[in-house]
Amino acid sequence: MPWPAVAAPGSGPEVTLPAGGGLEAGGGKRQAGSGSAWRLAGWRRSGVWALTAVVLGVHFFLANRVLEQRMGWGSGDKPPPRIDVAFVRELAPAAPPAAAAPAPPPALPARLPALAARAKGAASAPAEAIESAAPAAPAAADTLPALAVADPAPPLPAPPPAETRAVGVAPVASGPAAIAATTTATTTATTTATTTAATAATTTATTTATPPTAAVPPMSAASAARFDWPPSTRMNYRLSGNYRGPIDGKAQVEWLREGGRYQVRMSTSIGPVLSRNISSEGELTDTGLAPRRFDGEQKVLFRAPKRWSLRFGPDRIVLADGRETPTLPGAQDEASQFVQLTWLFTTRPEQLKVGQSIEIPLAVTRSLDRWIYDVVAEEVLEFPFGAVATFHVKPRRQATGGDLSAEIWFAPMLQYLPVRILIRQPPESWVDLTLERPPLQAADAPR
Repeated sequence: MPWPAVAAPGSGPEVTLPAGGGLEAGGGKRQAGSGSAWRLAGWRRSGVWALTAVVLGVHFFLANRVLEQRMGWGSGDKPPPRIDVAFVRELAPAAPPAAAAPAPPPALPARLPALAARAKGAASAPAEAIESAAPAAPAAADTLPALAVADPAPPLPAPPPAETRAVGVAPVASGPAAIAATTTATTTATTTATTTAATAATTTATTTATPPTAAVPPMSAASAARFDWPPSTRMNYRLSGNYRGPIDGKAQVEWLREGGRYQVRMSTSIGPVLSRNISSEGELTDTGLAPRRFDGEQKVLFRAPKRWSLRFGPDRIVLADGRETPTLPGAQDEASQFVQLTWLFTTRPEQLKVGQSIEIPLAVTRSLDRWIYDVVAEEVLEFPFGAVATFHVKPRRQATGGDLSAEIWFAPMLQYLPVRILIRQPPESWVDLTLERPPLQAADAPR
């Protein structure tokens, strides 16, 4: 018996349920129609989500640009462009370059050969030499009277026994008169030999202790003026450390020069999560590097970049927060300090000895302070390209706040370059940079 037609209640259109299998067929048609509608609705929802994502991306990009303009260095304050350099060769280990000016020899050891000459002259000077040298004694004494007062000679030793026997046993005569004559002759000869030997020793000591007139103390600017700055150099490091957990990455330090202008650029990266770039630009002078500006930039994923700058004037330094502070002679920044120490150790290698200390005025983000570095040890470090002998230089003070402190290992056989840098930032963050391959250098620049 067929199903009667039934009108669905409500104000909607009337739905007729056919008899027999019409319900299933009609239901199938309705389900198919519903699926198409759902697919259409899904496409519409996907389009809405895509449009929303695009809008949010545009807003995020614009907001980032605004933050960069407000917090960064704007279009008129960007760091200078990188000096264009082509690196053409690897730096091979070699003997350290000779010092610009050797230190004058100490005066104290010069007395030892003088004493030997004095004893030898007193023992074997013949009578003819004694008589011929006697008139020259007053002239030598008048040459350096202060030397004789400031550095008196020790008492002369007694004449050798052989000389005493030669005088005392001569069988010439006997009796008091002969003894008196022999004693007088012995005393006269001994006194004359003593005077002559003292004169010769004084002359020898004067000649040995007086430094050459061409020698210049290595601390002077004249020594630094003879220093040849190395060509542009690139150093690639492997990075490991701790920053909210173990980290691994890459780092690079570039020393670039063009005429009397220099750049030091240091970049570190830990994948896409964190990157930090600092650069120093200034002039080459007879006393090392003279920075003119320092720029830093740090980027952390999903955060706006953080940027800061320092400006170095002849009398004052403008810090990152805008405050000004009087400058100090030889002041450096975080990037230039590495090359300044290389220059210092090259021109004054006696400073790179265990136990020595070096003071550098260092301008960091919010202050200018005198930093003291101690040469604490000699160490041989292993690198992928071989072992390298180094000197470990460590700052005496620890960094505070957001500042960094750097321990440095310098290699005299690689032009005193820093082959390892350990950077610490309190409380527990640190980054260790170790040289990954030999440094790359450009062609030699004209002097």
